[in-house]
Amino acid sequence: MFKDLQGNSLSGATSETCDLFGQALAEFNIYRGDPVRLLGRAIKESPEFIMAHVLKAWLFALATEPGATSVARSIVDDVKTLKCNDRENSHLAALALLLQGGWTDAALHLEHHNMRYPHDMVALQIGHLIDFYRASARGLRDRIARALPRWSDDMPGYSVVLGMYAFGLEEAGDYERAEDFGRQALDLQPLDSWAHHAVAHVMEMQGRAEDGIGWMKAREPHWTGDDNFFQVHNWWHNALYHLELERGDEVLALYDGPIWGEGRTLALDNLDASALLWRVHLAGHDVGDRWDAVADAWEPHADGELYPFNDWHAAMSYLGAGRGAEVERILAQYRNQTTPDTETAEWARRTGLPLIEGFAAFWQGDYQTATERLHGARMITNQFGGSHAQRDVIDWTLTEAAIRGGLKDMAEALANERLQLKPHSPVNRGFLSRAQALETPARS
Repeated sequence: MFKDLQGNSLSGATSETCDLFGQALAEFNIYRGDPVRLLGRAIKESPEFIMAHVLKAWLFALATEPGATSVARSIVDDVKTLKCNDRENSHLAALALLLQGGWTDAALHLEHHNMRYPHDMVALQIGHLIDFYRASARGLRDRIARALPRWSDDMPGYSVVLGMYAFGLEEAGDYERAEDFGRQALDLQPLDSWAHHAVAHVMEMQGRAEDGIGWMKAREPHWTGDDNFFQVHNWWHNALYHLELERGDEVLALYDGPIWGEGRTLALDNLDASALLWRVHLAGHDVGDRWDAVADAWEPHADGELYPFNDWHAAMSYLGAGRGAEVERILAQYRNQTTPDTETAEWARRTGLPLIEGFAAFWQGDYQTATERLHGARMITNQFGGSHAQRDVIDWTLTEAAIRGGLKDMAEALANERLQLKPHSPVNRGFLSRAQALETPARS
C-alpha cells in the first residue's frame, strides 16, 4: 500500500495519484495553488482513493458556504460505500460531526485522532482550522503542542506545524514565542501564508502598526499572487495597520485594489470586506456605495443556519447598503429556529443574535441598545468566530456606541481597557480623549 510523505497509508492510491495527493496537500498546507483540481485528477484516476475524497470533502466543508457544504455531504455519502482503514474511517466520523453542526465535537474527535496518528497532517491542519472557526485559543495552541514533539525538522511538513503552533501561541497571548516560531517556520518555507499571518497577528495585537507595515512590505513577494488563497486576508491585515495609524485614504485604496478589486465570491473574502468597511465607517470615513457589492456577494452564503460568524458580517454589509429587510430575515431565523439543537444553532441564539441586534441598533443611532447588546456579546472567546483581531470590531463598535451615546463612565472605562492593550494606539488615544470630553453625568 502507498503512503503519504508522513508515512500514513493511503487506501486506493496508485503511485501517480499518491503524488497528486502529496502535491494537493502541500498546496493546502501553505494556502496556494488549486488543491481541489489536483484532488479531482487523483479521484478521476483512482476512484477508490479514500484520502483524496476525504481531503476534498474537508476543503468544501470548511468553506462555510451552503453550496460547498452540500458538496461535502455528497462526497462523504459516496466514500461511505468504500473500504476504509481505521484512520480514514476516523476522518469520516469527524466530517459527519462537523456537517451536523458539531464543530466542537469534530474538534475533540480529531484531538483523539491525532493522539493515535500524530503525523496525520490532514487531521492536524483541519483540526487547527476548526479550532480557528470555533475561536478556541487553547485548542489552536495545544492541539499542535501535543503533536509537535513527535515531529522533527527532517520530516516533510515540519515548517507547517511550526507555523500553526505560532498562530496558536499568538491567540493564547504568548506573543514573543509566537513571533519566534512564525519566523522559524518562514525560514524553512518562505511561502507559508499561515506562518506569515501568525506574525502579522502578533504585530496587530501588540499595536506595532509600523512594524506590521514593514513586515508586509518586505515579504510581499512571498504572500501575494493570484495563486495565493490567503492573500486577501493578509492584505486585510495590512489595511488594519494603516487604519490604526489613521490613514483612511490608504485603507480605502487597499480595499479598492487587492482586497476587493473587481469583486469576490468566497465567504472568507466577504468577511474581510465587511469587517474592513465597518471599521472605516467607525473611523469617520465615507465608504460611499462600496457596501452594495459586498451585500450582493453575501446573498448565496448568509442563510442564517450554517455559520453565524458569516451571518453577522453579512448583516454589517446589509446595514451599510440599506437592506434592513435582509438583517431582519436573519434575526427572524435566529429567533424562530426550527433546526435541530446543534452547536451552530446555539451560537446563533446566544451570540449571533445579540451581535446583529447590537450592530443594527448602532447603525440606527440607538446607542443605548447597542451598548446593552454588545457589552455581553463581546465575550465570545471559545464560542465561535475567527481570531482576536477579527473580533476586535465588536469592542471598537461598543466603545464608539458608548461615546456617541454620551455614556461617559462606560466610554472612559472601555477606552482605558483598550489603551492597556495598545497604549500607543492613535485610535485608542482618540477614544479616551473623546470619552473624557463628554459631560459628566449627574450623580444622585
